[in-house]
Amino acid sequence: MKFSVLASGSGGNVCYVEIGGTRVIIDVGLSSRDIERRLEHIGISPMSLDAIIITHEHSDHIKGAGPFSRRFKLPVYINHRTLDIAQKTVGGLPDPVIVRTGDTIKIKELCIETFTKCHDAADPVGLVFSHINGSCSNGKRIGLITDLGRSTRLVEERLKGCHALIMEFNYDQEMLEQGPYPLFLKRRIKGQDGHLSNQQASGLLETVSHEDLKFVVLAHLSETNNQPEIAYREAADVLNKRGFGGTNILIGRQDKPCPLIELE
Repeated sequence: MKFSVLASGSGGNVCYVEIGGTRVIIDVGLSSRDIERRLEHIGISPMSLDAIIITHEHSDHIKGAGPFSRRFKLPVYINHRTLDIAQKTVGGLPDPVIVRTGDTIKIKELCIETFTKCHDAADPVGLVFSHINGSCSNGKRIGLITDLGRSTRLVEERLKGCHALIMEFNYDQEMLEQGPYPLFLKRRIKGQDGHLSNQQASGLLETVSHEDLKFVVLAHLSETNNQPEIAYREAADVLNKRGFGGTNILIGRQDKPCPLIELE
């Protein structure tokens, strides 16, 4: 099981997950050429991909989905409400696969559990990836939860058993409040359907962390309202408090991909 955050932030989001011989990307918020370059940086050919998974319709998650899917003839797994709104941006998709939020998607060796989350989009989803071993609950699990306004019991239950997490650490509250954004945008970000602050995200991490959590990637950091060292400190403090100081913490970057991480 391998994964990488290829890009993370308001300029565009893309993740890569590989389980067995199955390879997918989650969201396509960059140009096709940029995604190809980042995949090649971690040693992956775009020709080897099996599918695209879309979490929601905001442009920083879908703007490259149409060209990329058409170029490599990839199926796009997306729920109906998201596709309705995304259609103008993505254009014609070669093979749209409509899923219902809450369903489990199976692609070759890959099992993907979908669940609803709180964000100001039509039908946004969080994801948990695992290997199909007769049951999707067996083996290693990767959880992906960004673009989240608030945690819920459902989110916590889905993430509790994960061995790696890609989690939103969007903003530092003081930086946002004192920063240059207009008041309406600050309210939107802080709202229950906006984004998680470092403090809120660390609270969620405290709830779902456990001794077998090997990696946490801090994702969707605001370039204006956050700093990597602040987010890192918040995450490290809560993991140390829980006695899990051995968990590896990485920062998802906008400008370059994370290393390809392997879960053994």
